[in-house]
Amino acid sequence: MALPTKLLIDGNLIDGAGVLSVVDPSTGAPFIEVPRGSQGEMEAAIAAAKRAQPGWAATPLVERHARLERFADAVHQNADELARTLVMEQGKPLGEARTEIAHAEFFLRHFAAADLPAAVVQDDAALRVEVHHRALGVVAGITPWNFPVLIACYKLGPSLLLGNSFILKPAPTTPVTSLMLGALARDIFPAGVVNVVTDANDLGALLTAHPDVAKISFTGSTPTGRRVMASAASTLKRITLELGGNDAAIVLDDVDVAAAAPKIFAGAFLNAGQVCIAIKRLYVHDRIYDALCSALVAQAGTTVLGNGLDGGTSMGPVQNAAQYAKARHLLDVAEADGKIVAGGIEARNGGYFVRPTIVRDIADGSALVDDEQFAPILPVVRFDDVDAVVRRTNASPYGLGGSVWSDDLDRAYALAQRIDSGTVWINHHLHFGPHIPFSGAKQSGYGVEFSEAGLAEFGQTHVISIAK
Repeated sequence: MALPTKLLIDGNLIDGAGVLSVVDPSTGAPFIEVPRGSQGEMEAAIAAAKRAQPGWAATPLVERHARLERFADAVHQNADELARTLVMEQGKPLGEARTEIAHAEFFLRHFAAADLPAAVVQDDAALRVEVHHRALGVVAGITPWNFPVLIACYKLGPSLLLGNSFILKPAPTTPVTSLMLGALARDIFPAGVVNVVTDANDLGALLTAHPDVAKISFTGSTPTGRRVMASAASTLKRITLELGGNDAAIVLDDVDVAAAAPKIFAGAFLNAGQVCIAIKRLYVHDRIYDALCSALVAQAGTTVLGNGLDGGTSMGPVQNAAQYAKARHLLDVAEADGKIVAGGIEARNGGYFVRPTIVRDIADGSALVDDEQFAPILPVVRFDDVDAVVRRTNASPYGLGGSVWSDDLDRAYALAQRIDSGTVWINHHLHFGPHIPFSGAKQSGYGVEFSEAGLAEFGQTHVISIAK
């Protein structure tokens, strides 16, 4: 690898106190060892970020913009190495990996051109009242293993734009590309402004409780999010939590099955189903149930499962051994509670391969329907009453995203307004962008990411009220 894979602390690339063996999920065997940070190294990173932050906040916005643009340029220039490494540590096909790197660059360029200027909310004979947004201090980004490059970049970008310093703690199963991002950042940002420290899931509590960390931006599971929230409460630090989802798609009886099936399949099986906002449960009207199930089976049959670096691969393995074990369990649940009409385990080379699996004749109450599977296993649930299916959809404790599918846009729009989730798509799924607010309802999250609303969460609201 041309890019170094070392910890970044206070502008220095260093070996950690320990070592992490990183597994290639297509083989189940380690392919690289990288440094593992210690508690002392995380403390050093926090101290460095605290020292560097005031100077970074005082840096003119135009200069912060320029450095973020340079970082986007560096990601672009190293896109091929980042993408190939991403395949090896995460498992997704090379085409999807390249798309992730391109999206990371796109988000960085968006923030490199963004601003959150002061707003005048009153200006009359008596008062002038201005609302400003000041840096919080040290921001810690804790990232998951499904999109390690994109999520790291869309936490780093707004943090640095607002004048905060940043500490990245990646998931221990996908640390390599994060360390490569640190190597790129070292020569672009002042020492201490960006730090990257790996762990074996043992340093998160230090970050979330540390009095010198002002904000935690966390993406991961809902149970871990609860622990982050509880720990952060000790210092009342700011938090943004993007958590689990059990996104429902409701397909009405007027849908063109042939046109909708490929889009629904893509919305469920991108990244082997390991997407927080993927379709996790599919409710299909009784009139088209058999036809859509058959169309999804046909889509599954065209999938080429394999190592993401092999030409023609359209789906890779699930990312890690724990997720693979969960998928195997859910396949047992599917067989007991429904009928598997496509998919299942594909044993090869010790890798964590699960074929795209369609499960029909299954109902609410099954763990495969009620819980977030985060695997390429889609339950297809029959319905015939629209009001009832809305109640069933909203009964979930999750509310990250959802979608409604209909050839009648007015009908779909009316239904979308009744879904309890942060985002509802109509006749598509998974779309998001840096200009669109992204927020989870219920136990799917806390706070907003992206857009001006999300940007503001990386700053402290500061009101100046002037009596005339």
